[in-house]
Amino acid sequence: MTNQPNLSGKIALVTGASRGIGRAIAQRLASAGATVVVTARSVDRETTGKRFQAEQVVAGTLAETVALIEQAGGKAISVGADLEDLEACKGLVAKAVQAAGGLDILVNNAGFADYARIDSMSLETFDRTVQHYLRAPFLLAQAAIPVMKARGAGWIVNIGSVTSMPVQRPFPDYQKAGGDAVYAAIKSALNRFTQGMAAELVESNIAVNLVGPSTAIRTPGASDLIPSEYPTEDVEYLAETVLHMSYLPAAERTGFLGFSMHFPWAHNIQVMSLDGKTAFPKKEPPAWSHPAIPAAGV
Repeated sequence: MTNQPNLSGKIALVTGASRGIGRAIAQRLASAGATVVVTARSVDRETTGKRFQAEQVVAGTLAETVALIEQAGGKAISVGADLEDLEACKGLVAKAVQAAGGLDILVNNAGFADYARIDSMSLETFDRTVQHYLRAPFLLAQAAIPVMKARGAGWIVNIGSVTSMPVQRPFPDYQKAGGDAVYAAIKSALNRFTQGMAAELVESNIAVNLVGPSTAIRTPGASDLIPSEYPTEDVEYLAETVLHMSYLPAAERTGFLGFSMHFPWAHNIQVMSLDGKTAFPKKEPPAWSHPAIPAAGV
């Protein structure tokens, strides 16, 4: 098994950290020693968001995330931001640097998927999907790069999706039902964005990688999109994969598309609990995961 990374002295910014995958990533990075700046719209109370053309409230706040990290002995700082607000998005990295004293790791996780078929999707939903999953990662990376260059190293991790893999034939029933075409297209673009940025930044010792679930993770924000009978995976495997994308020099690990069940298996990584105290069993990637997923990352 690989050694556990030590992020002591490092500062991370994790977007969409009020719940779900973002919260788990923040907890794991903090348990490895990083000071984690957590950001979302829901600071100390839950806020509404639009999905399926209606306003919904999804559980989770940054205050809860900070409390969980501090209870486990870690350090976290809350900075509220709405990434759909252009000026807030542009200014978030500067606020994080001011709050924590620097920035070494950026995790672009935030999103609020709003599925709809192409023939019924509103332009607003299309634009929001682009904003969350491509425009915001671009703006945040653009702001973070000078800070990381000045510090001599950096790590950017984008959160991807298995929907970015090619559609299988014959078309499965859920693909015929539709709804995820735009989301999947933007996540596919994020794959290429990640690898292109990795090439641009490798000589600056800034690693850029992508991590996605191998199957699906049932979170408060995603539960409505996952059929009740679908077998999901534990978020700890994804959080551990993000951690292992956040410490090696860029020359050793950059431009990877890593998936949560595949990457730890292929690289013999010991997956730990979010507080870093309990070892999880080594699990082979499930047979029902997409056959095009690159096991070792590409």
